[in-house]
Amino acid sequence: MIAVVQFDAASASLLTRLEGEGRLPNLTALRQQGTHLDLETPAAHFPASAYQDLYRGVEVGEHGLYYPFQWAAGDQRVRLAASFDAPPPIWDRLGRAGRSTLAIDPYECHRPDDARGELVCGWGMRERVVLERWSVPDDGDREARRRHGRPPDVTEVFGAQAPRELRRLRERFLQAPRRVADLAVERLRARPFDLAWIVFAAPHLAGHRLWAVPPYLDEAAVPLAERERLDSTLAEVYEEVDAQLGRVLEALPDACDVIVCSVLGMDENTSRADLLPGMLSAVLGEGTGGGGRDSDSGAIWRLRGALSGRLRSRIAAAMPDRLALELTARLELRGVDWSSTRAFAHPADNQGYVSLNRRSRERDGIVGEAEAAELTAQIREGLLDFRDRDGEPAVVAVEEVAGRWQGAAAGRLPDLVVRWRPTSSVVLPAVHSPRFGEVHRQGHGSGRTGNHTDGDAWAILAPRTGRTRKLTRPARLTDIPATVAALCDVPLQGLSGEPLLER
Repeated sequence: MIAVVQFDAASASLLTRLEGEGRLPNLTALRQQGTHLDLETPAAHFPASAYQDLYRGVEVGEHGLYYPFQWAAGDQRVRLAASFDAPPPIWDRLGRAGRSTLAIDPYECHRPDDARGELVCGWGMRERVVLERWSVPDDGDREARRRHGRPPDVTEVFGAQAPRELRRLRERFLQAPRRVADLAVERLRARPFDLAWIVFAAPHLAGHRLWAVPPYLDEAAVPLAERERLDSTLAEVYEEVDAQLGRVLEALPDACDVIVCSVLGMDENTSRADLLPGMLSAVLGEGTGGGGRDSDSGAIWRLRGALSGRLRSRIAAAMPDRLALELTARLELRGVDWSSTRAFAHPADNQGYVSLNRRSRERDGIVGEAEAAELTAQIREGLLDFRDRDGEPAVVAVEEVAGRWQGAAAGRLPDLVVRWRPTSSVVLPAVHSPRFGEVHRQGHGSGRTGNHTDGDAWAILAPRTGRTRKLTRPARLTDIPATVAALCDVPLQGLSGEPLLER
């Protein structure tokens, strides 16, 4: 048996501090006994792709999935990532070979088709976008939900954070790790599995929402003592995950090889992605403040800024999850005049994504091959002209995607990735350009105080029956599913990685 446990999206700096203070004894012991590896990750360009690399075992160009809501060129609209064809996740590969899996809360993972065993998502917490409820077999989690109760709802609604919501989130994030461990221990004692894949997602979601109390909430809204308590939440979540990790490790069979990993890092939120539609519109329309109509792809951010998060949350809560997600996808880029739009900003919450409206690719494309290079140069030059309020560049790079990733699905990726200045953007009201004028933020953007770093992915290998292999290259996320396949005697054909362990 092999077990993969995700200490999901952990902050490297916070882990170092807490381990140094002796507050993560189980992770520290595992690190001392096992082998620590830094992992190559696509997070510098496509953070969400890290999960698809990890679960599907292939690189970005082969699966082409980079965000929960992504552009479908042939339909000229945004679709849910789950609607795109992609290589199967590792538990489907095991299922086809007759192997069984216990999986709990695989993050941003779509329901598998051929998995065998017991798989459940939306268990420790319910988050309708990244922890959507599904189970294998269908309704296989019903009896467990009767016994353990319903999971706490932590569904994120972009916009300003409210003190009441922060208090509620604190309690729910601290409850979630035990729920995950309770089910894992229960099922591991009930029957054998070939693979156990357990995800503690609380560090991830708490990192986005409770990295720090937002600076725009003053002492009248959040008194000092409460601010200190809320600011300590993420560290307490890490401690709770460590305690529950210990319970899961104890429940595993003696002959079980173990990999504990984090596929993304976390730090302060530096994203200005909500400002990108206005910036792009100003650059291409030669207007000020996003007034140009060319590439007016920011309507959904204006809607988020105009309606309170509480109101939008209530509207969404009244709908079934799938309907709410489909509606969000429909609203993204809705109302854009494609007959005049040469380029547009994709949905994003970390890096910024831009695509040209290509005649050879988009259903309603208008940009020909001869224009593309000049348009790309215009966009890059224009975006790099924008400054934060202190006069420093808001954008540090605008990088072309073509040729960087190879594979059957590479054509789904955006044309350009916009990388932001690595400073906090939480209270940034606007960016300005001497040439294009000022672009104002709608409300508080995503409202997140924490977001992903470019790297900080790692794994700890703790084999109990096998031994660690020495690779001739840096380790990658895709090596973890390759390791699972190899130890479960499943062919590696179609996987991008190499096994990290061998018998």
